[in-house]
Amino acid sequence: SPNLAAALLERLFLTPRRHRATGQELEWLAGARSFRVTSGEHDLDAWSTGRGPTVLLVHGWSGRGSQLGAFIAPLLKAGFRVVTFDAPGHGRSTGRRSSVVEIAQAVVDVARTAGPLHAVVAHSIGTAATTVALRKGLNVERLVYLSPPGHLEYFLSGMAALFGLRPETARLAKERIENRFGVAWWTLEPFMLAGSMTAPLEIFHDREDREVPWVQAHALAARWPGSRLITTVGLGHRRIIKDPEVITSAVRFIGECEASLPSVAPTARAPESIF
Repeated sequence: SPNLAAALLERLFLTPRRHRATGQELEWLAGARSFRVTSGEHDLDAWSTGRGPTVLLVHGWSGRGSQLGAFIAPLLKAGFRVVTFDAPGHGRSTGRRSSVVEIAQAVVDVARTAGPLHAVVAHSIGTAATTVALRKGLNVERLVYLSPPGHLEYFLSGMAALFGLRPETARLAKERIENRFGVAWWTLEPFMLAGSMTAPLEIFHDREDREVPWVQAHALAARWPGSRLITTVGLGHRRIIKDPEVITSAVRFIGECEASLPSVAPTARAPESIF
């Protein structure tokens, strides 16, 4: 039954795995003030530490706010306040399922509570949610994206193929998701939204990323005005969020007073030049 298979695919696609924070992540959050944010029907766990312009950390799918904790100390040292949160259905926040739509709204609601924002550092699906939040009116001066996808349909089609489902099933699942949230799919696709973005963006993506192909970041950078793509090698999809060189470069970019990036940067800085 294509419809039954599509319903199952939709459910799987919207269900993240919930993981506890590691000991290292708890250390990163030590001393941070915890608070709660209401976002739609969800109650979100959030943390704030430091003083100065606010930088929001947005984790990826099946992640948690503490996952980007390696950025906290360098940002505090640079004079920034850091805010992070567990997205709906993730970490200690409520919900059994999640979506880019709900995570984007969470970004907007956390920013409304803890903002205004100077910058956002986001990883993986968190970058897609941030882009949707920008379309919804989120104001931010600078963006750092780590391992960003350009096309969400890539994941839906990939999941369908993994379970041996036909492309027609993926199409039906996409329609179900559109109807569930009352949105057109293209309004969730970072590649489609990139051309209308105005905030300067620095992208870090590993050439050997097995979860989100590097070519997606390349295409996103080519479409996003004022963006720069920096390619790494050997960090994969997750080690990149803790790499000292990546963090140093990202914090330096966040601290720049004025944008001095090219309008389009379809090719990356040579990996061996910084890593």
